[in-house]
Amino acid sequence: MAGYGFVEVEGTRLRFLAAGTLVAERGAPLERRLATIATGLRALCETWRPDTAAVEDVFVKADPRAALAVGHGRGALLAVLGERRIAVHSYAPASIKKALTGNGRAPKDRVAKMVGQLLGTADLTTDATDALATALAHAFAAKAQMLTDQ
Repeated sequence: MAGYGFVEVEGTRLRFLAAGTLVAERGAPLERRLATIATGLRALCETWRPDTAAVEDVFVKADPRAALAVGHGRGALLAVLGERRIAVHSYAPASIKKALTGNGRAPKDRVAKMVGQLLGTADLTTDATDALATALAHAFAAKAQMLTDQ
C-alpha cells in the first residue's frame, strides 16, 4: 500500500485536491505488487499533473524486513516520478510531524487532526493522511525557502 495526497498551493492558500491509497494484491509476487503501485501512480499523475512531489524517508525502527518492503515501494514511486521528470523532495517523519504540529514526536492522531484542520478533510486512511502531511510539510518548507531567498 502507498498513500497519496494532492494539494494545490497558491501563495498562502492550500487547497485539498485528492487523497487515497494505492493498494496492491495481498500475497501477489513482489514485482506484481510494485507494478500495481507504479501503474496507479502513473494514472494519478495523468489526472493531477503534479509539478513536484514530496515523499517520506524510509524509517527503520526495529523491523528491517518492513523497512525493506517500504523501500521497494518507495523505489517504484520514485521511478515513476523520475520518468515523468517530477521534482522529488524527501522528508524525515520527524520533520513532517514538526512542520505540522511543532513536535517531531507527535502522535499520528495529532498530525491527522492538523491535516484535517488545514485541508478540511476527515475520515481518510492513515496512509492518505500521512501523504497529505508530507505534502503540507513540503509546502511549508518551500514557502520558508521562498521567504529566505527574498
